[in-house]
Order: sequence, then structure tokens, then C-alpha cells
Amino acid sequence: MAPEPTDHDAAAAPGTVIVAESGGGTYTQEISAGTHRWIADEPRPAGDDAGPNPYDLLLAALGSCTSMTIRMYADRKGWPLERVRVTLRHSRMHAEDCADCETAVGMISQIDREIELTGNLDATQRQGLLAIAERCPVHRTLTGTIHVSTSLI
Repeated sequence: MAPEPTDHDAAAAPGTVIVAESGGGTYTQEISAGTHRWIADEPRPAGDDAGPNPYDLLLAALGSCTSMTIRMYADRKGWPLERVRVTLRHSRMHAEDCADCETAVGMISQIDREIELTGNLDATQRQGLLAIAERCPVHRTLTGTIHVSTSLI
């Protein structure tokens, strides 16, 4: 039996994200963050492909944070950055196949991030923007230690 449609009329509090089954599909989720709403789902055949899957959302968070961080830095420096484009891919690999990974057993996630910078930037500016990408808050969260506290309410 499908769940009842959720009531997302009230905005989520700032800094809070609410995810609930939408009732519109097997795995379709309605996501609320403040006044913003969107859908996540699993691709066919498992889901209905009504929205991006959770890994696409994770990559979108990293890509958007990377682009915003680069833009803020270039603007602050007054550099002639016209456009930032970030392309990301997620895959999994065996730990023993990763030369520079701390984990030696099991599977690890791999995110490949390509950054394209358009504008009349010199080599030093390009390298500075590439370095600042490593300091975007989502990148730092993903590469740091994360503790998720879960409670049942």
C-alpha cells in the first residue's frame, strides 16, 4: 500500500532538510529545504525516475559548492572569471585498487571532479582557483570525519 501524500505546506526551518515519501511512486521522495521543494527517486526499473537519485544529489551538492566557492574567491580577487563548470561522476572500486587510499579492504567510493574555468585567467590564477576548490565546505565535509547521529521519533 502506498503511503499517504505528505504535507509539506510549512517550510522547513533554516538549516533543516525534510525528506518524506511522496506517495507518488515506490521510492519517490519529496525533499524540503526552507521554501525549496524537489523530488528524488531511483532510476527505472527499481524506481520511477521522477527525480535525481541520492548519489546525483550528493554530486550536485559538491559541484554547486565547488562552483560557488571558486566564484566567490575569483570575485573577491577581482579575477576575470567568466564561467565555472563542474562535471562530477561517482563510482565504486575495490580498495586494493586505490594506491593513495587509507582503506585497504572492501569497496570505496570514488568521485571524479573536473573543473572548467572560462575567462582570461593566467596560469597562476587558474591554479589558485583549482586549489580553492579543495576548500569548499562540502568537499571538506566529504573528505573529513563525519558523524551521523540517528534517532527514532
